[in-house]
Amino acid sequence: EDDAVGPLEKKAAGKMAITRVDLHPKIAFGGAKQPTAADLDALHDKAHKECFIANSVTTEVHVAKQD
Repeated sequence: EDDAVGPLEKKAAGKMAITRVDLHPKIAFGGAKQPTAADLDALHDKAHKECFIANSVTTEVHVAKQD
């Protein structure tokens, strides 16, 4: 689940554009074994590097870590 936000702003040339995308994924893990903070950091890093959105657009994509 995610609550993505992409503000529409005017760029330097006066054209409107989505200047960044802020993703706020909500992830739940089932079962007895839960990931450690280090596991979550590694998963977060890999997901960002492999993100098809971040790899497809020229705007900045920010993925917020879950609390």
